[in-house]
Amino acid sequence: MELERHAYDVVVVGAGGAGLRAAIAAHEAGARTAVVCKSLLGKAHTVMAEGGIAAAMGNAYPEDNWRVHFRDTMRGGKMLNSWRMAQLHAQEAPDRVRELEDWGALFDRTPDGLISQRDFGGHRYARLAHVGDRTGLELIRTLQQRSVALGVDVYMECTVTRLLTDEDGITGAFGYWRESGRFLAWEAPSVVLATGGIGKSYKVTSNSWEYTGDGHSLALQAGASLVNMEFVQFHPTGMVWPPSVRGILVTESVRGDGGVLKNSSGNRFMFDYIPDFFRKETAETEDEADRWYTDKKNNRRPPELLPRDEVARAINSEVKAGRGSPHGGVFLDIASRRPAEYVRKRLPSMYHQFKELADVDITAEAMEVGPTCHYVMGGVEVDPDTAAAGVPGLFAAGEVAGGMHGSNRLGGNSLSDLLVFGRRAGVAAAEHAQKRAGLVALAEEALADAARAALAPFERDGGENAYAVQLELQQTMHDLVGIIRTAPEMERALERIAALKERVAALSVEGHRQYNPGWHLALDLPHMLLVSECVARAALAREESRGGHTRDDFPATDPDWGRTNLACERAPDGTVHLARQPLPDMPPELAEIFEEGP
Repeated sequence: MELERHAYDVVVVGAGGAGLRAAIAAHEAGARTAVVCKSLLGKAHTVMAEGGIAAAMGNAYPEDNWRVHFRDTMRGGKMLNSWRMAQLHAQEAPDRVRELEDWGALFDRTPDGLISQRDFGGHRYARLAHVGDRTGLELIRTLQQRSVALGVDVYMECTVTRLLTDEDGITGAFGYWRESGRFLAWEAPSVVLATGGIGKSYKVTSNSWEYTGDGHSLALQAGASLVNMEFVQFHPTGMVWPPSVRGILVTESVRGDGGVLKNSSGNRFMFDYIPDFFRKETAETEDEADRWYTDKKNNRRPPELLPRDEVARAINSEVKAGRGSPHGGVFLDIASRRPAEYVRKRLPSMYHQFKELADVDITAEAMEVGPTCHYVMGGVEVDPDTAAAGVPGLFAAGEVAGGMHGSNRLGGNSLSDLLVFGRRAGVAAAEHAQKRAGLVALAEEALADAARAALAPFERDGGENAYAVQLELQQTMHDLVGIIRTAPEMERALERIAALKERVAALSVEGHRQYNPGWHLALDLPHMLLVSECVARAALAREESRGGHTRDDFPATDPDWGRTNLACERAPDGTVHLARQPLPDMPPELAEIFEEGP
């Protein structure tokens, strides 16, 4: 077998914010480090993060601090978060933002010259450090420049198909060049997964093509467990028209900067959906609504800035009630609320996105938006302090890791999450690699088996078409495991997924290994099916509604389930099993934070 071989201390799979931050940390800790990414460097999905990086820096409101951020994060996740991850995240996020500034990130500024911070849903104070509405792009630019300057090796347009292990843990990874189809392997005692999410298993998603759940699946197959997989966040506002751009994100910054949601009758409907937990007062007139928005010192908020799960459910209810826009969404209006120059300055990417892709001038007319599969709160179960998974030598950070966000992620917490835990994963991976130096080797039979599995679709004639199977999976997840769920629908979804697994085992690919997207999809599909099964099984088992998981047949939030996490584990025969895990007790000094304010 023709095989390109490399040896490193740490291999990072994924070149988004988490992957690059982990690679920088590992390199600075003295580890020989490589980054492997499916796309080109700088093309990671992190660039699509628009609103900002949540960090309690206190620039907009001096009274903001990590304790308030911690409380907001836990409440946003409906208390199902790993309290330790939420604590570390809130405490360390300001330093990670200032670090980016030291490395050259150009943040927007307050009149006093401090990093500007904007409002976002679920946050008590304005705390999102931002660069217009293209914060993710600036974050990736900064981390990429830093990584290249340090001399971190990068393998672009290269896909990892298998993690390699021995009885003591990770020994490396196996993959192929997407351009040529040639195989390569990396010998390494530490692997950091930073592969992002699972959105391409859904029909309508804001996620890029790379998000096929391969990191989740690779970890599960290597022996790690996945936690909180039932919780999938549907961003309230994705583009719904034209069809070619359906699902592309409309940043929460539009609402944070004054945009309001209206139904087909022109009514600002979000006031009808404020949960009792958030309802401090009602606003029956537009004038009262304006005061709700501007009087932040009294903690009054526009209902458009409720947590994302609340807003997404409200939009879904309006559409189902027949009060939606012509193309199946609702209207997001900032044109009547803010001057055109303000909109173009604060939301330049949104202005150009709608102008160029939908021929809509958002300074003059409303946008059509609707829920889109955006983020999975579930992921690899990791140690909060080290980001280590259950397999020695395996680490995970960013969206592929679970626990930090509980049942629902607050906007802006993803970018600070990947910075905080990307760094921690890189440091811990380097330490583990130092302990295992010279003790790992790649088994030849494991390499040969990985190659055989990758080439199997070429050896079948007249089998299933990968694109047809993917479309059926996406439609299944959209229809049966979407924003509103019921037991019969999820049972049907699991039956369909089982049937699709059999069809995937008979996939055939035509042509050769060079430039063959059908082959690439054929290798991604088993990952997508495995992760989709985990989502459906966990969602069927959790008989309550909480955060990003809404059961029409169990609409209430159950206190007993609020003390329980579900972990997915893979048996040797390939079947997925669920394990119930009690939440760890929160220390008294953190529990008392919830008594400090509203």
